[in-house]
Amino acid sequence: MYKRIRDLREDRDLTQKKVAEMLGMSQTGYSKYETGENDVPTSVLIKLSNYYNVSIDYLLGQTDKPERNT
Repeated sequence: MYKRIRDLREDRDLTQKKVAEMLGMSQTGYSKYETGENDVPTSVLIKLSNYYNVSIDYLLGQTDKPERNT
């Protein structure tokens, strides 16, 4: 999951600071999600899923298809 959220951010040419601002947290706190130092809370997973328009299953590595079910 940690690599996937980093890859999504990098693919969109976003900085950790920009994503952290969207989440309402510090860049340092967000960085710990990308490195796996801290677990990503469910509320943050939902925000990231919405922000990147991908499924939570994709973020969690349960599927390789980023599309959401509608």
